[in-house]
Amino acid sequence: MEHLDEDHRIPFPDPSRADRWGLLAAGGNLSPGFLLSAYEQGVFPWYEEEPILWFSPDPRFLLFFKDLHVGKRLGRTLTQSSWQITFDQNFPGVIQACSEPRRGEGGTWITREMRAAYGELHRLGYAHSVEVWQGDSLAGGLYGVSLGGCFSGESMFSRERDASKAALVALAGVLSQWEVAFIDCQMETAHLAAFGAAPVPRQVFLELLREARGRADGAPRGSWSSCDGPSALARGIALARAADASRLSNESRSPQ
Repeated sequence: MEHLDEDHRIPFPDPSRADRWGLLAAGGNLSPGFLLSAYEQGVFPWYEEEPILWFSPDPRFLLFFKDLHVGKRLGRTLTQSSWQITFDQNFPGVIQACSEPRRGEGGTWITREMRAAYGELHRLGYAHSVEVWQGDSLAGGLYGVSLGGCFSGESMFSRERDASKAALVALAGVLSQWEVAFIDCQMETAHLAAFGAAPVPRQVFLELLREARGRADGAPRGSWSSCDGPSALARGIALARAADASRLSNESRSPQ
């Protein structure tokens, strides 16, 4: 299969042809054009051994910032912590940390080839990282792929309690300032559900993705290293508080 540069695209099969697990296709490669073709069509790679497997699950798990939730304990942690938050300062370190097997897991899907492929997307300005620092050491972080109006989260890690959560809240804060409305979390997890992420029918997600990609604004391509971490975190916390206030207001108006 020909390796595609960032300016070339290929069509993937119709997502409706995916199986019950969301598996849509197998094969291909991790070249920039191939990966960008996938994300632009609502598809992502997920595999441990070749062939490469491409998924488009139904439903899709999305975190809309209007639904963002930060619990009271976490809110106190985020406002009182000594962590420093940065963007695109150590993408290799973040993806390497994300690739390390979790406790009780024997392997990782973030292989050396995957790290190299997303490192190239980072170099081209499509993949981004959020770093949470304790002094000179990474305490947590996350990375994903930005298509302007949509951000697809790939993985996160914590070496200190709640550090990855700080990265997620800061990411929501910085994306919201660019009028991005949601993060594509791809697969459902209890961790992300606690933040307000919810399942959305795949067809609805694909329509949202088309709308997001068609917008003239959105997150910029290129390095996000100039983004201010403390401001992004504060904005994310404010988003969550506004979302909670809106929920309480709606609940008070609902008939008993």
